[in-house]
Amino acid sequence: MKTRFIIYGLMGWILEIIWTGLESLYEGDPRLTAQTYLWMFPIYGLAVFLEPLHDAIRKLPWYVRGLVWVPVIFAIEYSTGGIIRKIAGSSPWNYSGTSSWEIHGLIRLDMAPLWFITGLIFEQAHDFLTRYKKLEDY
Repeated sequence: MKTRFIIYGLMGWILEIIWTGLESLYEGDPRLTAQTYLWMFPIYGLAVFLEPLHDAIRKLPWYVRGLVWVPVIFAIEYSTGGIIRKIAGSSPWNYSGTSSWEIHGLIRLDMAPLWFITGLIFEQAHDFLTRYKKLEDY
């Protein structure tokens, strides 16, 4: 479990770096500047605790599973952002004023399609890691 926590944390960081780098290109920055926060590593690592949920919904159609992931990811994003905000004074993300779809600056409902896809990508990562049982020995 510890090894998969680390792997999920690293995968999340990598995806966030790629995402924010592409965002900077979209905004006209050819340097492809990207950023993440140290806080994000344990948040992404928490995906290890979603593995039992994936196992429970595995037989559902992909579109139903995607719809399950959206509120789950919103709940994680909202709660972890709120906790970090209490500890540090602000969360690593602040959606305040960025969209009429934001809630308390912690989630944006218009990001549902992204979380739908992210949940399905997580499933693929989980299945890949499960094939390598040696990872569970650490």
